[in-house]
Amino acid sequence: MKFTAITENHLYSKAYSKGKRAVTSALAVYVLPDYQAKRLAKAHPEKKVVNRIGLTTSTKLGGAVVRSRTRRILRAALSSVMKERELKVGFLIVIAARSASVGRKSTDIKRELYIAFEKLGMFK
Repeated sequence: MKFTAITENHLYSKAYSKGKRAVTSALAVYVLPDYQAKRLAKAHPEKKVVNRIGLTTSTKLGGAVVRSRTRRILRAALSSVMKERELKVGFLIVIAARSASVGRKSTDIKRELYIAFEKLGMFK
């Protein structure tokens, strides 16, 4: 499943400063209502409102190989969560990997995403 990515840096900054936050040992999830969701839905081929998702991995985690692997694991865990349970739509979701996420498997990250989304009330 492809995600609609957050591409502008100012949206990451807004999510960090104004969004609701849920922190677990391996990741931090920030959620902010997307005010451009209706405009973007008109441009969407199926005219659906979707979430825009951003994944961040800091250089504190390690080199490029480690950061890329962590992003792949985050993507896999997020897609499996989205297949199992439906998320509310029309939000900016930023998932920031923390140092404890290095070396974890996608099932561990998936469990942490469930906890974070449950705290934020993102499940329908």
